[in-house]
Amino acid sequence: MKDTNELKQRNKSLALKVAGIALGMTAFGFAMVPLYDVFCEITGLNGKTITVAEQGARDVKEREVTIEFVAHVDRGMPWKFQPPVAKMKVKLGEMHQVNFLAENLSGKHLIGQAVPSVSPGQAALYFNKTECFCFNNQPLDGRAKADLGLAFFVDEQLPANVHTITLAYTMYNITDAATDNNVAAQ
Repeated sequence: MKDTNELKQRNKSLALKVAGIALGMTAFGFAMVPLYDVFCEITGLNGKTITVAEQGARDVKEREVTIEFVAHVDRGMPWKFQPPVAKMKVKLGEMHQVNFLAENLSGKHLIGQAVPSVSPGQAALYFNKTECFCFNNQPLDGRAKADLGLAFFVDEQLPANVHTITLAYTMYNITDAATDNNVAAQ
C-alpha cells in the first residue's frame, strides 16, 4: 500500500513537471516574436516595414533622405537580382516607384521569395511599402527575366537624425517548399 501511494505521488509529481515544461515551452514560443522585435530594434537588424494603403502618402515635405538599395541572392540560387540604382534621394511623404531586375540563369522553372530588411531599425517604422514584390512568391521560368515592382514612401515623421535608409532584400529559392505546399493542398 505504501509503495502504491508513493508511486502515485511520484507519478503526480512527474505529470506536474511535464505539464509545467509544456506550458513553459508554449509561453516561450509566444514570447519569441516580441523578443525578436526587441532584438531587431536594439541591433538595427532585419527591420520590418509597415504595409499601408497608398492614401497614407500625405503632404510632401521638403526634407530629403537617401534610400540605398541592396539586393542579395541566397547561396545556391541561380538568379541575378539587382536594384534599379544603388541609391536615390527622396522627399518625405512622396510616393516612389522602382523596379528590381530578376533573371533566372538556370534552365529550370524556379520560385523566389524576397525577404526585406530596413536599416537603421528605427527607420523601418517610417518606410512604408504600398506595393512590393516581397509580398508574393516570384515564379520565373528558365532563362526568363522580370521587373519586380516596389512602390514606397517615407513618412514625414521620420526622426531628424536619420539621413540614410538602407533597404536590403535577400532572394531565397523556395521552389521545393512551394511545390510541397501545392502537393499538400491537393
